[in-house]
Amino acid sequence: MTGFDDFWAQSDVVGRAVALLLLAMSVSAWALILWKAWLLRRARRGLLRAVPAFWSAAGVSEGRHALQAFDSEQLLLPLLDAATADTRAATLDAAGKRESRLTRRLRDALHTVLARLQFGQVLLASVGATAPFVGLFGTVWGIYHALVGISAAGNLTIEKISGPVGEALIMTAAGLAVAIPAVLAYNIFGKLVAACEADLEGFAHDLRELLNQN
Repeated sequence: MTGFDDFWAQSDVVGRAVALLLLAMSVSAWALILWKAWLLRRARRGLLRAVPAFWSAAGVSEGRHALQAFDSEQLLLPLLDAATADTRAATLDAAGKRESRLTRRLRDALHTVLARLQFGQVLLASVGATAPFVGLFGTVWGIYHALVGISAAGNLTIEKISGPVGEALIMTAAGLAVAIPAVLAYNIFGKLVAACEADLEGFAHDLRELLNQN
């Protein structure tokens, strides 16, 4: 940590602000990565168990109990609740054909569930895309600040330049260290969310067909 300590001691307000920004990006990205890994693992396992259990039930009521037992992240239950909701009130939601009402309610419930699964993806993408440039800016600014200080002190030699420049390059490495886990997590979580979305869309479609026959 000596290089970073020297960089921190010699940098100005801008350089320290960049370092703190990278630290904040790293902490937020890792907190989100750990939370989403836990969430998507439970969601994927719940879907794989809950969907077959629902269709193995004797009726919709029994299927609801199966979902309550296996759907730990409450992904399928909102779809079932929306599909079986009572819309006999005199509202626009109750107007139109039954098939249209059912499709609309399932679509809205599906969008709500998917929004919960996709939460944080924008942050991971933003951190992965911007952290290297933030680190590069910190390096450029650190080199500029060091050269100005050395020039003002006189006796400009390669030995006096190499130290501050090498310390400033730490910011570029820090930017890459922040960005790489965020990009990898974004890609992995994207595939998991897509798999969950396919299962949810299939369940919503099959549920719509089942209830339209009743």
